[in-house]
Amino acid sequence: MEVVRGFLCVLSMFVALVSDRFVVLAFFSQSLDSDFTFTLPAGRKECFYQTMKKDASLEIEYQVLDGAGLDVDFFISSPSGQVLFSDYHKSDGVHTVETEDGDYMFCFDNTFSSVSEKLIFFELILDNMETDEDPDDWKEYVHGTDILDMKLEDIMDTINNVKARLGKSLQIQTVLRAFEARDRNLQESNFDRVNFWSVVNVIGMMLISAVQVYLVRSLFEDKRKIRT
Repeated sequence: MEVVRGFLCVLSMFVALVSDRFVVLAFFSQSLDSDFTFTLPAGRKECFYQTMKKDASLEIEYQVLDGAGLDVDFFISSPSGQVLFSDYHKSDGVHTVETEDGDYMFCFDNTFSSVSEKLIFFELILDNMETDEDPDDWKEYVHGTDILDMKLEDIMDTINNVKARLGKSLQIQTVLRAFEARDRNLQESNFDRVNFWSVVNVIGMMLISAVQVYLVRSLFEDKRKIRT
């Protein structure tokens, strides 16, 4: 009997851990954070929509990675059409909105520029968004957890804590990559500008030197005609 009881305990532990692993994998697959990079042509405005629920949180962070001036106009509107935040001629910004049910609209406006297009990166972070599936339903299929020294609830809390920290790390790395891309584009633009004006200065110096040589030689030339 002791052998059978021990075998049943080990089997129940294995079933609990396997079912917990599958539920954790399904839980990890539901990501509510996203980031995008797009090109905004000159004289154009692009708008995006995000459906939100009541008592949730919408955080948007944007950066202008490339384009003359590195600036853009930006605003967020509520489902009722009220403008919640607006930025004018800014290169980056972060806004957080406590939401209600409906579609939120956020727009990037480049109509003030008639020549330069802009490369824009933005990231959406959605918090407190309820999902249709209850994450606690997996507990109904778990048996024999009372024999474990560490409860599966504690394991789940630890995994969720690690997941949250990994998500924050990924967000920070994405923002740092966006800053790096913007700085690189700015440096390449300055490099091309310095090379262009350096070539212009060299050509100007050569022309001025040629004119000076010609003027100095003309001062010593004797243009009088000598008759013998």
